[in-house]
Formats: sequence, structure tokens, C-alpha cells
Amino acid sequence: MTSTAPTPTTAPIPDPAQAQPRILRVLVTSQILSGAGLAAGVTVGALLAQDMLGSTSLAGLPSALFTAGSALAAVAVGRISQTRGRRPGLAAGYLTGAIGSAGVITAAVLDNPVLLFLALFVYGAGTATNLQARYAGADLAPASHRARAVSTVLVATTLGGVAGPNLAAPTGRLAEHLGIPNLAGPFILSGAAYALAALALALWLRPDPLLLARTLAQAKEPEAGANPAAADGGDTSEGRGGVVLGALVMVLTQLVMVAIMTMTPVHMHDHGHGTAASGLVIALHIGAMYLPSPLTGWLVDRYGPMKVAAASGVTLLTAGILAATAPGDSVALLALALALLGLGWNLGLVSGTAIITDTVPLATRAKTQGLVDVSIAIAGATGGMASGLMVAATSYPDLALTGGILSLALLPAIAASAYRR
Repeated sequence: MTSTAPTPTTAPIPDPAQAQPRILRVLVTSQILSGAGLAAGVTVGALLAQDMLGSTSLAGLPSALFTAGSALAAVAVGRISQTRGRRPGLAAGYLTGAIGSAGVITAAVLDNPVLLFLALFVYGAGTATNLQARYAGADLAPASHRARAVSTVLVATTLGGVAGPNLAAPTGRLAEHLGIPNLAGPFILSGAAYALAALALALWLRPDPLLLARTLAQAKEPEAGANPAAADGGDTSEGRGGVVLGALVMVLTQLVMVAIMTMTPVHMHDHGHGTAASGLVIALHIGAMYLPSPLTGWLVDRYGPMKVAAASGVTLLTAGILAATAPGDSVALLALALALLGLGWNLGLVSGTAIITDTVPLATRAKTQGLVDVSIAIAGATGGMASGLMVAATSYPDLALTGGILSLALLPAIAASAYRR
């Protein structure tokens, strides 16, 4: 069923209630694919750099580079989405990630660290696009179900995210069969997965959720003009405060998560564990990052984003303490710590996204969301780079404990915002 505007010259406007399920199905498909692309690279990126450079101190550089690349991509994807819609923005981001994956494979074959780092920077576009896809799920969702719509998109990443690291060993064997270094194997999977995600979005994400949301908003403009309180923008000062708080929640959770996650495979390698064991731990971590999303979305819609954001800080603290105290030979305890780390990140991302989406006007939503994701990417780059340096100077337990304590900074910020409201 479609609704039409009053004038006969106006084209039919798709019914958002019918368009939203189709849009979510397409986004879910692309997230499953991109999750595999994201997770495979995360699993071996640090190990590949360590193998090429022969140094642990720069093992965090790959994570820093592809998260720095994701910062630039977040701006580009946000701006393309703002001007042309979610479909071209997301498809371009994933295609760029596929090109970066091909560059990593080429660098590994040539044993060229400079090319490796440049390719990892480009590869980061896939990470940024994977995150920005969550906003597309909320464009047409009613306000009371926005967090659950975001969560539906996020949880789809779980399937690919869990499969990706566990395919590290098989893709490594495939790479060797093709004459490519073993550690570059997962990037074969990354490139194919990102390319397929771009293709799925380009072909099937119709109608474009952001463009349709704008069309519906324009149709309601006369009503909004008669009743300014009903306008999408809301109170300007509250909107600015919401952007700052939502960004802070997501920035801190990203910083802590990336720092600890990046050095965990290196920590396990130094204690004699192979890529299969580290792949399992990272798979559980990524599963915990996305699998709880439906429950998190329900909690945000039911109890509000502030309480869920506070729970994120406490969960990250618990994860940091457990990772710091777990024996290096205990895969089970490290897996539990990384699972809690992923859960804390999930609580922070869903609640922070809800805060941003609820307070940013539709007219500037995609651009603002892109800029916020730049901050998230910079935080990830900082965490990735600092993690290797800190572990080289001190130890992995010190890194994990510091990250857990840092996450508690969320609590006073949330309390202050709640008091102002």
C-alpha cells in the first residue's frame, strides 16, 4: 500500500511501514557479509605487521591505521549519504574496504611494510561503513523502536563476525596454496565479503531509507509549521548536549575496546597459543559485540539510553580487571574477558547511537552521524596505537586494567547530563 500527497502531480510515496522490513532485510544481508570482512582482518592484522617488522611495539599500528582510515571514510560516507542517500554512501564505503583488502594481500606477497600500512588505511573504510549502516536501520523506525531497529542491523554482523576469525586457518591454507603468505589469507575473505556487501546494497537498498525519511518529513512540513513543537529538531541546546554525550559514550567504549582487543592475539601468541586459539577468542569477542544487540535495543527503548550507557562503563571495567588477572595460558578466562569487553562495547554503541539519533535533526542527521563516527574512529586509532606501545613498555595486564578504569569516566558524564535534564 502507498500513500499519495494531495496534488495529482506528486509521485506516490512508499509506505514506511512496508518499506522498513525490506530495508532491514537488505541491511542484515550486507552486515553478515561485512562482518566477515571486518573480523577476518582484525584477527591477523597485528600478527601480519609483527611478522613483517619483527617488533611487538608496532603490532598495534595496523589497528591504528585501519581505524584512522575509517575516520576519513566516516566523513566521506556521511557526506555522500547526506547528499545522495544511504545506498550510494554505504556501497562506496564497502567497495573501498574491498580495495584495501586487495592492497594488503599485495603487500604481503611483496613483503612491503609501507604498502601494507597504506592498504590497511584504505581497508578501514569497511569498518566505518559497517558502523554507519546501523543509522540506516533507524531512519524510518518510529521513535519508540529506534534502538531495536539499530540493534537488528548490528546483530546481523554477528554471523559474519563469528565466522570470519574461525576461517583464519582455512583461508591461510588457501593463501599458501595460491602462493600468498599464510597471514594474508583472511584478507582474501575480507575483500570478497566487502565487495559482495557493496553489491547487495547497490542493487537492493530501495527505497533509500534516508531519502524516504526526508520525503515524509517534507510532506509533514505544513503541520510542523503550524506546531513548531512537533518539528524534528527539538530544543537546540538539548540537541547539542545529546550529541556530546552520545559521542562521549561511543568514543570511550571504542577506545577501551580496541586497545584491549588489539593486543590480545599478540598476548596469546607470546604465551604459545596459535592462530586457531586467538581466532576463537576474537570470534567470541565479536559475537559478544553484536549478538546481544536485540536485548540491548529493547533495554534502551524500555529504560532509556542513560542507564544502559552507565551499564556499559561497569561492564568494561569488569572486562579489564578479568583480562588483567587472567593467566596467559588460560584461553577460557581470556575468552570470557573479551566477551565482556564486547558486551560493554555493545551497550555503549547502542545507547550512544540512540542518544545521537533522538537529538539530531533529520536535515543534518547523516552528516552529524558521520562526524561522530570520525571521533569514534580516532578513538579506535588512538587505542590501537597506544596499546602496542604500552604493552611494550609495561605489560598486557597493565593495559587491560588501565582501560577498565578509564571506562568509569562515563559515569560522571552520564550523571551530569541526567541532572541537567
